[in-house]
Amino acid sequence: MTATTPVRFEHRDSPLGLGTATPRLSWQVRTDDPGWAQTACELDRDGTVVRVESAEQVLVPWPFEPLRSRERAAVRVRVASGDDWSAWSEPSTVEAGLLSARDWSARFVSPVTLGGIGAPAPILSRTVHLRAGITSARLYATAHGVYEARLNGRRVGDEVLAPGWTSYRHRLRYQTHDVTALLHEGANELDFLLGNGWFRGRLAWAGRRAHYGDRLALLAQLELTYDDGATEVIGTDEQWTARNSGVLADDLYDGQHTDLRPAESEVDRVEVVEASLGRLVAPEGPPVRATEVLPAIEVWRSPSGRTLVDFGQNVVGWVRLRLRNTRAGQEVVLRHAEVLEHDELGVRPLRSAAATDTYVLDDAQEVVLEPDLTFHGFRYAEVTGADVVAGDLAAVVVGTDLRRTGWFSCSDPDLEQFHRNVVWGMRGNFLDVPTDCPQRDERLGWTGDIQVFSPTAGFLFDTAGFLSTWLADLAADQQDDGSVPYVVPDVLYGTSPTAAAWGDAAAVVPWVQYRRYGDTGVLARQFDSMCAWVDRIASLTSDGVWAGGFQFGDWLDPTAPPDDPFAAQADPDVVATAHLVRSAEIVAEAARVLGRDGSRYEKLAADSREAFIRHYVTGAGRVLGDAPTTYALALEWDLLATGEQREHAAERLADLVRASGFRIGTGFVGTPLVTDALTSAGRPDLAYRLLLERGCPSWLYPVSMGATTVWERWDSMLPDGSINPGEMTSFNHYALGAVADWMHRSIAGLAPAAPGYRRITVRPVPDAALTHASARHHTPYGEASVAWRREGGNFTLEVEVPPGSTAQVHLPGQAAVEVGHGRHRWTVADPVKPRPTPATVRELLDHAELWPKAVALLAGHGLGGDSARLAKEAAPFLHRPATELAALLAMKDPAGGGTAAEAAWADLLGGHPRAGHVVEDRRPGVQEA
Repeated sequence: MTATTPVRFEHRDSPLGLGTATPRLSWQVRTDDPGWAQTACELDRDGTVVRVESAEQVLVPWPFEPLRSRERAAVRVRVASGDDWSAWSEPSTVEAGLLSARDWSARFVSPVTLGGIGAPAPILSRTVHLRAGITSARLYATAHGVYEARLNGRRVGDEVLAPGWTSYRHRLRYQTHDVTALLHEGANELDFLLGNGWFRGRLAWAGRRAHYGDRLALLAQLELTYDDGATEVIGTDEQWTARNSGVLADDLYDGQHTDLRPAESEVDRVEVVEASLGRLVAPEGPPVRATEVLPAIEVWRSPSGRTLVDFGQNVVGWVRLRLRNTRAGQEVVLRHAEVLEHDELGVRPLRSAAATDTYVLDDAQEVVLEPDLTFHGFRYAEVTGADVVAGDLAAVVVGTDLRRTGWFSCSDPDLEQFHRNVVWGMRGNFLDVPTDCPQRDERLGWTGDIQVFSPTAGFLFDTAGFLSTWLADLAADQQDDGSVPYVVPDVLYGTSPTAAAWGDAAAVVPWVQYRRYGDTGVLARQFDSMCAWVDRIASLTSDGVWAGGFQFGDWLDPTAPPDDPFAAQADPDVVATAHLVRSAEIVAEAARVLGRDGSRYEKLAADSREAFIRHYVTGAGRVLGDAPTTYALALEWDLLATGEQREHAAERLADLVRASGFRIGTGFVGTPLVTDALTSAGRPDLAYRLLLERGCPSWLYPVSMGATTVWERWDSMLPDGSINPGEMTSFNHYALGAVADWMHRSIAGLAPAAPGYRRITVRPVPDAALTHASARHHTPYGEASVAWRREGGNFTLEVEVPPGSTAQVHLPGQAAVEVGHGRHRWTVADPVKPRPTPATVRELLDHAELWPKAVALLAGHGLGGDSARLAKEAAPFLHRPATELAALLAMKDPAGGGTAAEAAWADLLGGHPRAGHVVEDRRPGVQEA
């Protein structure tokens, strides 16, 4: 190590409004010396130096006295390798927010007469007179509703829809703003625009609004420090006033109606409203912001004469429209939708959400229109009331401003597009809470969706603070009996809601966060919630299994009819009991990490596994329901008693995948597991076939239909371009994109082997379908990457390991090797070999190059249709010789061209039927040897 080894220092909390008096620290050490090893560190807080004897560099406990409310500290770090020390890092400033209700002199205030339900959005104001010499100013603010703050006409901060959505009855975030530069001597005008947001707007499909209260209210506190050391505090109280804004109506589902014409408004008094300040918490993650602006790519007239706009990408946010030479009273209306149907705006998937922004204009040479208090999910917009060209419009992309941490690429452009769709789906739905969809009358934090997607999310973006605050809301909304709401924050108010895979988010998501970030703190905070959920579902068992009662099951299985999304192939009791085993195991493992007694949960997991096998698994490894999802659960979660059962279950899963023609057969529960189950069963080639299928249903079918996000249904849009007639037809729904986690871990080969990527597993699984693949991820220790390429008979693997981590590298056909930080490269023989001529029908379906030709040949002779239909027809004959398939299908289809097909079939396979084999043709009067 040299003295110039750079140390990049971070802390896990926001620089203003730190939500805890004892932050935890992280740093990344960058050095090219592979022999370097951190042995200790020193931290300097404003001249006080503390030495920590530890090799840890992630989430190190704060070694100083806890910060008090409003206290600031500048911290820098240096690290040691033996007796050698690095240079000091650049300082990082931390500042505590208001850590106690006693720190607030402000009170919630609400207009006395203005701002009621259905009334214009109110503006609450206060003019403050300040003397010269301000050295520091902080504005602390939150609201019942959403707010936008302005100081002397200038926007305060860049947050959107603050304070965001939490379980308002238990937890309400406040924001901290440094407003020193916005103030001046004399009169200063402070204005807050209040909107309905989640607090008072419509939530869920029943049309109910005002879930948390019927009055908008503001809490704001301006704290000033002067150059003579004096301080001044100005908080919301009865001295504030209220007036109407030009926002005549606002709703997250329905949009915003804004009148830009000057209008006089009465000035209303405000009054203090009772509200607990003990609910107030500082943010743990980044806020919602406008993160990108996409220009419109096309404007045209629809068949009905309407002006339509395409932004080229399904996004979440709003339209920014620039108009010139407007006239007073001119009304411009923008409607939003994700898709077109019959070349018109496809609004039916919105259900009752109007998703419409309306503007009444004033005389102006130029005006820029965009809403303040709503958002939409859309790719297309319809504009009425103005003539526009593409250059007049842009889509403002809005979402929680998460740091991107993961990337994937490969040689298949459609697969790369699918991965981009997963990323965009997450960007759109991670808007303060992990929502199911961003466009219709729902947009709720469904627990099942994030439970299956959290591993993928944790790779693509830094979700640490985002999901830790959501988990705090889950625990807050969890019922006294341990039941977990279907949505968090809970606005459905079910009675003891217990649904497998959905409620299991209470156990699974904290465990995923711990595994991805190494954060034992999230486990400690959520542990009681985790236990309560498992205790609750254990109380519902009979003879060891969780059977009966309401379940979502394998939601939106592709075989479920449009009007019955519950009608999955997988038995819901099998799904439920499997999740009981898994969650009990997770709680037991979490207890071990935290040094607690988890023996009760270890026993529960073992007993539930034994009951699962006894009730649902035959001695030969058949699982009740005989569905891909149930086999994937049994294989991945070790729910089989013997190696023979596992072998037979794996064979049956593979045959089900073959019989479907490699069309997907799983819903929300099975989809994250099925490719892993095939891979761990030794058939990654079938996992590739499943992933790369383009027929409907499949992951790539939406890509073939022009999708730019992941759909809710495998067939949200039908092949003829019409929208699926079911109610669940979102075109931006991340759950089915959970397979991207397998793409990162198995295709590219990059996976965590220890919490926080302290150890990394590199185990790429190449296939003939791809010539190269790569993934990179910003781990807590720095960037890790894996890239492989098949070329010229060789397989080349390149790996980068960050400082502080080690990697176990599994090269195809080689013994695993352990490597430390740095860049590494290997070249071995290409493990992908040409497939031999198939001997059986099963092997023929597995032959990725030959099977499509076989399908074309058979279809050309009238023996079946597409790949899926022919695979289904061939399924009863998987064990028969491949040379017999044409004759066997000819017997089932008397109208087919049997003899000609058999001759062509023999040519295709490069062989002939076995001598002496007799095939009976069931067409009348025909028999041949």
